[in-house]
Amino acid sequence: MPVSLDEFQVAPFTAAGFTHDVYRSGDGPAVVVIAEIPGITPKVLDFAGRVRALGASIVMPHLFGEPGKPPSAGYALKSLAQVCVSREFSCLATGSVGPVTGWLRALGAAEHRRCGGPGIGVVGMCFTGNYALAMAVDDIVVAPVLSQPSLPFPLGKARQGAVAVSEGDVATLKARAERDGTTVLGLRFTGDMACREPRFDTLRRTLGDRFVAVEIDSSPGNRYGHPRNAHSVLTEHLVDEDGSPTKAALHQVLALLEERLGLNASKQP
Repeated sequence: MPVSLDEFQVAPFTAAGFTHDVYRSGDGPAVVVIAEIPGITPKVLDFAGRVRALGASIVMPHLFGEPGKPPSAGYALKSLAQVCVSREFSCLATGSVGPVTGWLRALGAAEHRRCGGPGIGVVGMCFTGNYALAMAVDDIVVAPVLSQPSLPFPLGKARQGAVAVSEGDVATLKARAERDGTTVLGLRFTGDMACREPRFDTLRRTLGDRFVAVEIDSSPGNRYGHPRNAHSVLTEHLVDEDGSPTKAALHQVLALLEERLGLNASKQP
């Protein structure tokens, strides 16, 4: 069943000098779902509904776009222009995730206090993919998921392998992974020009076996019929059919959240 915005309560959250609306639904430990460009689309809502069905509280910050609006090329460009001129997002100037991560980390801490549990999950997608990595420096983030992390934009060879977080944060995350077994799950299509193999290679080198990469074949003539421009693993390019590698990737995400947050696996859709 499609998930509607009407199923969520919305309220503003202020921290780190910024205020954004936050959509919440469900009970149990919190999972922060940070929408991809262009925003909280119907398929982002559907993904959130699958996580909620596990017994989680869904927390969706509204950072850009128009909640509930279907994606289109023009809409995506408009949302991208919005974030690229905002002082919260320094993506073009520095290739980093920007000051908004301070707001997101404060949101994550507040939701952990509200919802309880062993910690929180964070799922970042596309433009926000590496926000989950930046948030994972905090001990409360026990299940970080990077779906096609696209920052910094791969303009030049050096940026293809960059991860948009500081060296200090990467070192902290590595120490965390070694100390408490935190696993970072990364998803991408092999032909995705926005999230290329060198970025995952960097994460492998940095985190070792604490980084689990799911790379789905989208090469020309691939057996599953994924288009060459396939990008959004959990939403727009999800093929929700048994035997599909994207459905398998979805269930790998759900299984990680279920295991690390102590959710009810019997509810898994």
